Amino acid sequence: MKLLVRNLARTTTEQDIHDLFAAHGTVDQCDLVLDKETGLSKGFAFVEMPDDKEANKALKTLHHSNIDDSKIRVKMAQDK
Repeated sequence: MKLLVRNLARTTTEQDIHDLFAAHGTVDQCDLVLDKETGLSKGFAFVEMPDDKEANKALKTLHHSNIDDSKIRVKMAQDK
């Protein structure tokens, strides 16, 4: 399951996000979206977890949690 993580602090790293979700299950991929011109975080990321049960647990547990002084939002990512 692919999850969208929004409202991340600009200082939150890809490794921080990976570690946060790995505490709830296996993480296949974690991609922090960066601005192409500045190389800085755009404040959101995608996390892919192969086990839907683990992904749903992470979603419910982490949605509206405070990470690096930001209340993050987690939801299922929608394909374009």
